Amino acid sequence: MTSASRREIFKRSVLVFVFFWFFFGSLAHFLFTRAEAGIVPTYIPFHRLDVYVSGVLEMLGAIGVLFKRARSWAGIGLFLLTIAVTPANIHMAMHWRSYPEVSPWILNARLVFQVIFLAGIWWSTGASKYYAPFYKGKH
Repeated sequence: MTSASRREIFKRSVLVFVFFWFFFGSLAHFLFTRAEAGIVPTYIPFHRLDVYVSGVLEMLGAIGVLFKRARSWAGIGLFLLTIAVTPANIHMAMHWRSYPEVSPWILNARLVFQVIFLAGIWWSTGASKYYAPFYKGKH
C-alpha cells in the first residue's frame, strides 16, 4: 500500500468520524435540550433556541459531508460552527465547579481535542481548497 493510499484511507476515516460526531451530536440537541442549554454561557441569550439552531446546523453539516459536491461547504460550515460553540466549552472549563457531573480534566482536554478536531474537519472535508488561493498569495 502506498503512502498516498494510506493517507486517503486515514482522511476517509477522519471524515467518517466527523460525520458521526456531528450526526449524533445534533441528536443530543433535541433529546437532551435542557442539558445542552445548561452549558450555554449566561451572557448569550436564547439558550433553547441556540441549542435547536445549532442542532439543525450540525445535522445539515453532517448530511452535507456525505455528498462530494457539498462536502467542502459543509466542512466550512461545521468548522465555523465548532468555533461558534467554543465559548460554551471555554465557559465550562473556566467554571468547572458549576458542572460537577463532568471531571475538570475532561473539560480541559475537550479544548485541546477541539483544536485537533478543527484541523480534522478542515482537512477531511477538503475545505482548504477554498482557502488555498489566499494562503498561496493569489488573491
